[in-house]
Amino acid sequence: MTETPIVERELHPRHGIPMLLFDFAMLAASIIAVVFSLVLFDKDLTFPAVLLFVAGIAMFVSFFILLAGLKALRPNEALVLTLFGSYYGTVRQPGYYFVNPFCTAVCPNFDKAAAAAAKKEKEEGGNPSSTTQIISTRQRISLKTMTLDNGRQKVNDVLGNPIIIGAVVIWHVSDPTKAVFNVEDYPSFLSNQTDSTVRNIARLYPYDLFDEDDADLTGEKTLRGSSQEIAENMKSELQKRVENAGIVVEEVRITHLAYAEEIAAAMLQRQQAAAIIAARQKIVDGAVGMVKMAIDRLNQDEIVLLDEERKAAMVSNLLVVLCGNHDAQPVVNSGSIY
Repeated sequence: MTETPIVERELHPRHGIPMLLFDFAMLAASIIAVVFSLVLFDKDLTFPAVLLFVAGIAMFVSFFILLAGLKALRPNEALVLTLFGSYYGTVRQPGYYFVNPFCTAVCPNFDKAAAAAAKKEKEEGGNPSSTTQIISTRQRISLKTMTLDNGRQKVNDVLGNPIIIGAVVIWHVSDPTKAVFNVEDYPSFLSNQTDSTVRNIARLYPYDLFDEDDADLTGEKTLRGSSQEIAENMKSELQKRVENAGIVVEEVRITHLAYAEEIAAAMLQRQQAAAIIAARQKIVDGAVGMVKMAIDRLNQDEIVLLDEERKAAMVSNLLVVLCGNHDAQPVVNSGSIY
């Protein structure tokens, strides 16, 4: 059976200051009525005394009932109200208002102690969902921009390498009615969806590319080199997941990215080897160009005529000198080269 979605109904209640003054006036009247009824009892006026006493007690009880309808709302806050279990309306404008005193403000939220315990349990590798959630029914829903640091998690990239990735989500509640009624606890819902989104998007890209075969397999984007584009993909995917909870994802940032400990040393060696190979290729290209230029200049200026065997020896010696890691030791030939 498909449930009917709850559409937000914004309330514009009356200001609470006049009702507050009336409430205190009724409190004073109730006290006066009770005192005056006691005086009538002393004069043996039973019926008027009982009537006045009952009226005083009724006004005294009404004082507390009306007092429950006074609500204060700060900027960037919302008040979601229910009346006997049914959705009554939402107050968005800041101020001091009087609403139906039998309405209840609902806002599922973590208690600070429970939130700290959940974060600690998550960092230790446990399941934060097992932490006791303390839900308050007297709080307002914050519409301010908030930051969710979802910690670090281990995932496998598209090449199967285990990596450690962390992300921060910048978000705010745009529809407090959906946030209250469509999900059980919207901060936990956002955290769980962030975990899933980061894991699903990160496994589509490699951490880095080392050769052309990896580029043909995965494309040009990498987690290290294209973090901004990949973070945008995470934002789009996460927004689709939390749309039903009335949450707007403003930005997703990758805050931590590294290889897992078990392969970090091996990947460092691989990166060093790739850097050495690239440097050697650059050196060889330069050395070959310099050798070719030297032979061409010798032939062009006819400084010395070399046969193929001597050219090969000269090329070999020049390549050794230009490509070697250490400075060459010169050897002076005082005899003929033939």
